[in-house]
Amino acid sequence: MAMTRPGVLRTLLGALRIAVRPGSPSLAERLRAVPRLVGATARGRYHGTTVGRLVLVAVGVAYVVSPVDLVPEALLGLFGLADDAVVASWIVAALVTETEAFLAWEQSEGSDGGTAGTGGRSSREARHETVQGHVVR
Repeated sequence: MAMTRPGVLRTLLGALRIAVRPGSPSLAERLRAVPRLVGATARGRYHGTTVGRLVLVAVGVAYVVSPVDLVPEALLGLFGLADDAVVASWIVAALVTETEAFLAWEQSEGSDGGTAGTGGRSSREARHETVQGHVVR
């Protein structure tokens, strides 16, 4: 997850661009989709992500909300916030891209094996094309 400052910014802006695109799911829709995404992935129905990736997102959330940091804010001020900002931007980008692909999969599920609306590509391939290589994987 080592990323440069411009890389973090590019990742976050790419995810933001996807999230606010006209016709894109709202934040509320994306948040409601997360439990379904986790369940479908855990049951093996959805193959667009892995349980390991979802665990990494959960660990990232725990790190951001935890009072224990690698770089403590109390001692280093803004520098201490930088590690949280990097992790938070990765979480946002990961959730936007994961829910984007999952919601597309849900919408097309059952019509042709989960590739409708993706030009015959899997949801994982469609997600990587959507993000143009900027979101960590």
